[in-house]
Amino acid sequence: MALIPLKLPAGFYRTGTDLDAAGRWRDGSLVRWRNGSLRPIGGWTVNTDFGTSGDLTTSVPRSMHTWQSIDGTRYVAVGTHNELYAAIGSNTTYDITPTDLTAGYVSATTETGYGYGFYGQETYGTPRSDTGNLTEATTWSLDNWGEYLVACSTADGRLLEWQLGSGSDAVAITNAPVDNVGLIVTEERFLFALGAGGNPRKVQWCDREDNTTWTAASTNEAGDIELQTSGEIQAAIRTRGQTLILTTTSAHTARYIGPPYVYGFERVGTSCGLIARKAVADVDAGTFWMGQRGFFAFNGNTVTEIPCEVHDHVFNDINTSQVSKTWAMANGQFGEIWWFYCSSGSNEVDRYVAYDYKENHWLIGSLSRTCGTERNVFTYPMLFDVDGYIYDHERGLAHSSQSVYAESGPISIGSGDNIMQITDLITDEQTQGDVNVTFKSRYYPNDTEYTHGPYTPSDPTSVRFSGRQVRMKVEGQTLSNWKVGTMRIDAKAGGRR
Repeated sequence: MALIPLKLPAGFYRTGTDLDAAGRWRDGSLVRWRNGSLRPIGGWTVNTDFGTSGDLTTSVPRSMHTWQSIDGTRYVAVGTHNELYAAIGSNTTYDITPTDLTAGYVSATTETGYGYGFYGQETYGTPRSDTGNLTEATTWSLDNWGEYLVACSTADGRLLEWQLGSGSDAVAITNAPVDNVGLIVTEERFLFALGAGGNPRKVQWCDREDNTTWTAASTNEAGDIELQTSGEIQAAIRTRGQTLILTTTSAHTARYIGPPYVYGFERVGTSCGLIARKAVADVDAGTFWMGQRGFFAFNGNTVTEIPCEVHDHVFNDINTSQVSKTWAMANGQFGEIWWFYCSSGSNEVDRYVAYDYKENHWLIGSLSRTCGTERNVFTYPMLFDVDGYIYDHERGLAHSSQSVYAESGPISIGSGDNIMQITDLITDEQTQGDVNVTFKSRYYPNDTEYTHGPYTPSDPTSVRFSGRQVRMKVEGQTLSNWKVGTMRIDAKAGGRR
């Protein structure tokens, strides 16, 4: 008899055929790896400091920002398709929506009705195909100008400012351009208007420290530029020493160089466009974003595509009509970037993919969160669900009864015509009994698959099955920070019976 170690590399591999994932983890949810051992991600709890029941808004939240005022008060801002809220602890919430805000869209819609498309393009009296103009789901750019909140809705287009307190709504910034798609406050304290004045390639900025002066003059540092790109500006993000501007096709940097030109712009990447306005995050290791068919990173000088071992799983099962809901969040304490998106069978966010940039592997799973922020000024990452409830994540180990598991691809246990009989499992857990183990065996890659278990591990655990290849599923059973290392199976050559 021989003990065969089931030693699998960290991270998921979900590209190509089932056999391409041989000897790798292929499927799972709500797990991560640290130093080679499998463990659950942190759980979550409803945060009732913002809304008595945890529901800060009754509409679907799409954008979120947290910051701290000069007096130390911590704020949360959240935008929906037609609302803007701010909140502090102790269930104090401010509806700061301007009374004249242009309402947007909860979901992306394709305009295929009368008047859209070319005359005579399709047969009269038949339903139109999905080739009309796509109106994206409404999102917000949210940032803080000092202690004040600045905001811009993609549907409204104005640059708004809220100067704290309960007595006022957010108001349009004086003299600022309109019909914008977003904003960013740079490290040098300039406010950038993105897609300024309805020009999808234009960046316009105010005078330094004065967001009411937007007309360039010899006595100020206001200015504008139209990026030379075939795409349209999607978003901008602060990164080390510069501002990164992402379009639908390319990446550009804005570096402060002082008067008279104020900012110098440089294209640093092509064919690397951003898939959605909120699908980018920045950490000390660089800026990471999801593109149309891949993932990209900017290290401060150049853009590179990140090899993705779950590429097919993500891009072959994404709802392309609702990609505008895709968003990203840094989880810096674990060295991860998370992207949340709609799977092909859902019109709302229900999946995630995460990149561990420290250990260079990928995570996948199911989780419905529509926006959120990293730890920032609060103790835990804070994320919203579709019902407007806000959760503290990486807190405790409860996962709302969702399955926490990892399942491998096929592992060959027999060579040539040999059929192996498996009699025992030798487990490798930090605390025995925290997980159960299920095996699925086959004789050929496309043969009928047989399920064995689940087994509650003991040492050894008696299991009885045979096959040439086997898959292993590990599923958490306790609310504990369990850890699983290298399992081993006791195998010997034999027949089918």
